[in-house]
Amino acid sequence: MTLIAQLLTVLVATLHVGFLVLEMFLWTRPIGRRVFRQTPEAARSSATLAANQGLYNGLLAAGLVIGLVAGGASGALLVRVFLGCVVVAGLYGALTVSWRILLVQAAPAAAALAASWPTG
Repeated sequence: MTLIAQLLTVLVATLHVGFLVLEMFLWTRPIGRRVFRQTPEAARSSATLAANQGLYNGLLAAGLVIGLVAGGASGALLVRVFLGCVVVAGLYGALTVSWRILLVQAAPAAAALAASWPTG
């Protein structure tokens, strides 16, 4: 994979670690409520679901990092699979929750996926 593909993949993994922190640990705190536009009551009632969602985001980040560390053709394949999962999740989130997810989640992953594709 090219350096730009690796850097974009690191960006996507870092974003997903950030999502994990927001959803698992900061969901009911002022910053989490502000980011996800939640009232205190809504945040409290959905905290368990958000933590589960955060765990999935962490697993996506882990898959990207493992692929980068593995390197070679198999690592690149793993990175592409996980980037594809991020794109699909971002598209679904954009359609069902907020269009902002398209910009924050799907677009960076799509850029990384495009950059990671072999040329020639």
